[in-house]
Amino acid sequence: MLTNRWLLTNSWLLTNSSLLTNSSLLTNSSLLTCFVLTNSWLLTNKCGMPPFRSSRIVGGQTAREGEWPWQVSLHFDRSKHTCGASVLNNRWLLTAAHCVQDDRHIRSEPNRQQIIAHPNYNKVSFDNDLALMKLDSDVSLNQHIWPICLPSSTYDFPAGQEAWITGWGTTQEGGEASLQKAQVRIINSTVCRGLMQDQITDGMLCAGVLKGGVDACQGDSGGPLAVTNPSGRVFQAGVVSWGEGCALRNKAGVYTRVTKFCDWIKQQTGV
Repeated sequence: MLTNRWLLTNSWLLTNSSLLTNSSLLTNSSLLTCFVLTNSWLLTNKCGMPPFRSSRIVGGQTAREGEWPWQVSLHFDRSKHTCGASVLNNRWLLTAAHCVQDDRHIRSEPNRQQIIAHPNYNKVSFDNDLALMKLDSDVSLNQHIWPICLPSSTYDFPAGQEAWITGWGTTQEGGEASLQKAQVRIINSTVCRGLMQDQITDGMLCAGVLKGGVDACQGDSGGPLAVTNPSGRVFQAGVVSWGEGCALRNKAGVYTRVTKFCDWIKQQTGV
């Protein structure tokens, strides 16, 4: 069972008795959402609205505390940071299937019904690389832990649109102690198929900087590819899945396309 002892946002590591920040120990409009988040904190429909708006990320910069409150660090069996995830509400996280299907990770989670990998996940092609994780108790949503919005299943993120990647993974193709962020752009799927030798399926979304130097990398897997709409609300366009190397010229980062899985997410979470 995944417990909130192992949920690290860019501000807090939740443990049984304390909250650990990045730097100190504390004691104590065009996008419609895919589903309604039924939590008292969200009755005003404020998903994707962090209090601060202004890289395993290559070519990124350190994020401010609380800037990306839906970003989660997954720690399995008391290990160090393994993968990223995103907060959907006070009970559910979204991550990549390849993050939770490692045999070592499965053995460390005695209640596997709390981890739901997409049934059609292909570990060779990384198609349908998506998983849901249910916490064993509710987390308190606040300015440091807050859900990202999910887009409508009919929305198509256009090529060229700016997006953000965040994570604690590799920054030089060794991990980061502080959350990193970097800006990329959505890449046309036809163009991406040419760059990635036709390995791109309809369930994948490409983003990056084709001149190189900026990309998600090892350790960022499972984290969100985030897009901000004109009103300032942040939506999750993708889940970090795979790539060829890190931040290479004329190569894209490949993400699970969230819009293709809205119905599945709703069916599994019941929200």
